[in-house]
Order: sequence, then structure tokens, then C-alpha cells
Amino acid sequence: MIPLLIWVFQLGVLHQSGLAPLFFLGERRLGGEGVKEAVRRIAARVTAGRGFELVDVEVKREPRGHRVRLFVDKQGGIGLDDLQSVSEEVSAILDAEDPVDSSYTLEVSSPGLDRPLRGEEDYRRFLGKLARISSYEPVEGRRHWTGRLLSVEGGVVSLGLEHENGGQARIPLDKIAHGRLEVEFPKSRGASEGSNSPATATNE
Repeated sequence: MIPLLIWVFQLGVLHQSGLAPLFFLGERRLGGEGVKEAVRRIAARVTAGRGFELVDVEVKREPRGHRVRLFVDKQGGIGLDDLQSVSEEVSAILDAEDPVDSSYTLEVSSPGLDRPLRGEEDYRRFLGKLARISSYEPVEGRRHWTGRLLSVEGGVVSLGLEHENGGQARIPLDKIAHGRLEVEFPKSRGASEGSNSPATATNE
């Protein structure tokens, strides 16, 4: 049987200092302490002003500085023009406010199909979806689950464990360390169907 190959992409925009925008984002100056908080504050202001959702912020130290990633979405799906406008304004505000002082690469992208889940609102929003959850400490003897989001009541997420004899897990929200949607692909009717088409489009 020929394996089914499916590629999943995230949309993203890149800016580099002194150059026209490319796909994904740019070089500026960034500091060490409080970088993530400063970027989150600025990014939240920019995305809220456009009616977008700031899904997540990541800051990682690299040999040449920091890599900062913003994950942005909006109802109906985010486009490259939207991501570019966010990246340009965030970069301009960072230059103006100058909250940081070492070089960084800034990426702005869509959250992708396996988007992170942050807080009760996200778990309610994606009821019925397949998710992967990890907890800070063991809950009923385990810390990792993959299942379908069934409900959120009384500060507890109920997860249907479809591949574990139809069992359920009840995980308190305040014990969840990480939550993320799982990518679900439609079942193929044959080895040849779907093998030539990606799940989503990319503009790389």
C-alpha cells in the first residue's frame, strides 16, 4: 500500500531590517529580562486593535540573540496580509518604545491546526475537538492524555478517551500545564486519494 502523505503548513511573515517583507519576520534589538512580557504587551495591543486574537508568544534564546514568535488568529482564519500588518506595527512599536536591547528575530504566524489551548475559554471554544493535555502533577495516576473535549464544568475539563475503551478523564484546569489541539485528517478511501493535496495551503 502506498503511504498517504499530507503536508500541513502555517502561514507566516518575515521582516528583516532594511529589506522588504519576506515570508516570516525581522532583526531588531531585544533585552534579556522581561522580554516576553514586553513583547506580549505590545502584541496584545496591536492584535486587539485589529480584532485579532493573540494565541501565544514564544521567546527562545539563540546563539545570535533571541527568536520571538507570535501566533495570531482571527475568526474565519488569518491571512498573510493580516500577519504582515501585525509584524510591521509590532516592530515599529518595539523600535519606538525600545524596551529591549539585544538582537532578535521576530516571526508572526498563524497558530496552525495543532494550536495551543490557553485557559477555560479555549477549552469551551473547541469542544468536540481532539486534544492532547499534560498536567503539572499526576491526576488519577497519570499526567498525559489524548482525547476528545467533551465539556468544561466547575473548573474541570472532561476528555473522552476514544482509544482507551471509551473511558473519560476529568482534569482540573488549574492542573493543566499544556494543552494543544491534535491534527485530524479525513480518512482516506484509498491509497491514491488525497496523496497529492496538502491539508492546507502555504505561500512559501
